[in-house]
Amino acid sequence: MTAPTSSAPSPEAASRGLSDGAVGTGDLVFFVVAAAAPLTVMAGVAPLAIGMAGKAAPLGYLMSGLLLIVFAAGFTAMSRFVRNAGAFYAYIGRGLGRPTGAGSAYVALFSYNAIQVGMLAAFGWFAETGVQDLTGAHVPWYVWALGGLVAIGVLGYLKVTLSAKVLGVALVLEVLVLLVFEAGVLAHGGGPRGLDLGTLSPVHLGASGVGGMFVLAIGAFIGFEATAIYAEEARRPERTVPRATYIAVAFLALFYTFTVWMIINAYGSDRAQAVASGEGGADMVFAATERLTGAWVADCMHVLIITSAFAAALAFHNGAARYFYALGREGLLHARLGTVSARTRAPVVAVVAQSGIALAVLVVTMISGADPYTVTFLWSSGSGILGVMLMQALAALAVYGFFRRDRRGVPAWRVVAAPLLACAGLAVMIVLVCANLDLLTGASAGVNAALIAPLPLLFLVGVGVALRIRRRDAAAYERLTTVDAERV
Repeated sequence: MTAPTSSAPSPEAASRGLSDGAVGTGDLVFFVVAAAAPLTVMAGVAPLAIGMAGKAAPLGYLMSGLLLIVFAAGFTAMSRFVRNAGAFYAYIGRGLGRPTGAGSAYVALFSYNAIQVGMLAAFGWFAETGVQDLTGAHVPWYVWALGGLVAIGVLGYLKVTLSAKVLGVALVLEVLVLLVFEAGVLAHGGGPRGLDLGTLSPVHLGASGVGGMFVLAIGAFIGFEATAIYAEEARRPERTVPRATYIAVAFLALFYTFTVWMIINAYGSDRAQAVASGEGGADMVFAATERLTGAWVADCMHVLIITSAFAAALAFHNGAARYFYALGREGLLHARLGTVSARTRAPVVAVVAQSGIALAVLVVTMISGADPYTVTFLWSSGSGILGVMLMQALAALAVYGFFRRDRRGVPAWRVVAAPLLACAGLAVMIVLVCANLDLLTGASAGVNAALIAPLPLLFLVGVGVALRIRRRDAAAYERLTTVDAERV
C-alpha cells in the first residue's frame, strides 16, 4: 500500500480555497433536502415501507428523524470548532484519532459516490419511463443519464450558488406537488375512513416488518451532513450550519411523517398495506393523486420525480467532489484533487474525478444490460446508505471524544448524553439495515455481502494510508483533519 502523493498544489490553483461566504442558511437547507429527494422518497419508496410495516410506517419516519435530531445536537456543537469540507472525516479524526478519521474518509468517499451514481441511474430510468408514458417517445435511460451527467458536471464546475438555485427550484416544485396531493386527501375528508389518528399510535411499532421498514426510513434522511460539508463556503458557519441542520432534519421528519400518513388515509388504514403490497403498489401515490386531484397533477408528479432524482444526484455529486477536495488537500489522495478553479472557486479536478467514476459505472451498466433501477440504483444505494450510517455513528462517538476532557462551555446534555444516545440508536439501525438489506436491494445474501464488504476494507485502507504518512512525514500527519477554512 502506497501513500498518495502529498506534493503541494500549484500556486495558482492552491492560492485560494473554496468560495468563502457564498452559501447561506437557505442554500444549505436546499442542498440537504434536495439530496434527500422527498418526492422520490415519498412516491417511489414510501409504498414499500407501507407494504412492510403498514400503520407503523409514519412513526418509522418520525422516529428516524428524531434520532437524527439528537445526533445533530452534538454534531452541530462540534461544527463551531471544525470547518472542513471533509465533514465526517474531520470530525471523526478530531474525536477518535487521525487513523480512524482517514479510514472513515475513504468509506465516506465511497458512499457518496455510490449514492450519486445510483441517483443518476435512477434519473435516467425515471426519465425514460416518464417521458414514454407522457409522450409515447422512447429515449433509452442511458441517454438521459449521460445527459444528466454532463449537466451535473457543468453545474459542479460553476459557482456553488448556481447549484443551490437549481436545487431550490427543483425542491420547491416537488414539495409543492406533494402538498397538492395532501390537500386532495384532506378535501375528500381524509379518505374512505376519514382521518385515522389511530395510525399514529406507538402500538403499531410492534408489528412484523417494522425492522425492514427502518431500512427505508433512515435512508430517507441520508445527506444532511451537507450542512457541514459546505461550512467552508458558508456565511457565519457557527450559526448557519446548526440552523440549517435543524431546519432540514425537522422539516424532513415532519413532512415525511405527514405525507406517509396521508398516503395511508387516502386508501384507508385498513386497506393501505394490502394495496402497497399488491401489484399496483409501486404506483399507489400516483394513482391516489390522479383520483383525488386530477390527472394533470399526477402527470406533473411523474415529471417532477425526474427532476427530484436529478436534484439528488447533483447534491450528492457536490458532496462527493468536496470529499475528494478535502482528502487531496490533506495528502490522503493526490494533491491535484485539493485544488480549485481560480475563476469559480469550485474543486474542478475533484468534479472531473467524480464525473469520471459516474461515467464508468453507467457504461458498465449499459454494456452489461443490468437494470439501472433494480441493480445500479438499489445496490449502490444499499452500500452508500450503510456507509453513511456508519460514518454518522462514528461521528456521534467522535463528538463525545472531542469534548470528553474539555466541554468548551457546551452543556453536557449536548456533547455527552446526546451523542452517546445517537451512537447507540444508529448502531441498532445499522444492525437492522444489515439484517434486512435484501429488502432494499432485492439481491441474494452473497450479493448483499459483496455490497457491504468494501466498507470495512476501505476503512482499513484509509487507516493504513494515515499510518504510512505518519512514518514518512510527521508534519503532514499532524495536519490531517486540522486544515480548517481559515487556515487555507
